[in-house]
Formats: sequence, C-alpha cells, structure tokens
Amino acid sequence: MSKSKKITTPLTDEVIDSLQAGDMVEITGVVYTARDAAHKRLLEDYEAGKELPFDLKGQIIYYVGPCPAKPGQALGSCGPTTSFRMDAYTPAVLKLGLKGMIGKGQREKEVIEAMIENKAVYFAAIGGAAAIISKSVKKADVIAYEDLGTEAIRRLEVENFPCIVVIDARGNDLYETGPAKYAR
Repeated sequence: MSKSKKITTPLTDEVIDSLQAGDMVEITGVVYTARDAAHKRLLEDYEAGKELPFDLKGQIIYYVGPCPAKPGQALGSCGPTTSFRMDAYTPAVLKLGLKGMIGKGQREKEVIEAMIENKAVYFAAIGGAAAIISKSVKKADVIAYEDLGTEAIRRLEVENFPCIVVIDARGNDLYETGPAKYAR
C-alpha cells in the first residue's frame, strides 16, 4: 500500500499539480461542507451581489450532511454524499476559486472540463467509513444557511482527513482507469 500524501488547506496550484488520480491523501486544515441546496443558495447570493459566507479561493468543499455530534465529538458520522447532485453548480463554483471537492461517485464531463480549466481536484472519501472520517474532524461550526439543517454550510477543522484523488487537475479519472487495469 502506498503512503498517503499529506496536504494542507488552502490548496495552492503547486499542491494541485503534484496530485495524481489514485493518490491517497490526508488533508489537514479547513474544509467546508455544502450539498446541493447550499450550492444553489451560494450561487444565488453571488448573482445577487451578496457577500458569500466564505472565500472560495483555494478551498475544499466536502459534500456531506453530517449526523449530530455525540458527547466528546466535534461532529457525528460524516460520510460523503453522491457528488453528481452538485454537478449543475460545480463549474460556476470552480470559477469562483474552489480548488477541491470531496464526495463519492463519478462526475459529468462538464465538471471534469471545468476542473481542468480552473485547476481543481476531486477527492473521494470512503463511503461506509463515516464514523472513522468523523474522527478527523477536530472542530465544526455552522457558518451559513442554518435553516438548511444538516445541509447548512459548516466550517470544519480537520486533521489527517483520509481520501483518494479520483480526478486530478489534468482530467485523469480513477473511475475510468482503475477498472481498466483489471479488465480482461
């Protein structure tokens, strides 16, 4: 098993250039949570000229609706949600400076093209490992859209958050290349 690359947020172009599809990484720093309802509202606010709840430049958004925290935890189980639900919003959010996304599942061609154009990367968190992932979260605060409940935007402080580069900034897609290695 290969060793994980340790990266910190915010992401720089140099870090993004160093990542390749298939790399295992551990993220330390700040990661924001947002699902489709929050993405929709973010873009509506941007188009209306309102100030966004956080600067997207260099940041990572984790597609998750976490469970409530148990005593002694910063956040409850927080497994990734299926990413395609954000695909309609992703190209516009990438243009605003977002550099990384964490979720699960394949992405549409338009999203991959926008990732290449805006030098961004897509990470997969391991579905079914939500309780383990939550141990990487050291602090969690709702920062916007509290009315969305579990889908509110949260600012997470993470340490050694485990994930895999699924699509790198060159468009290499592990969902395509991985199975091809084992095809007969």
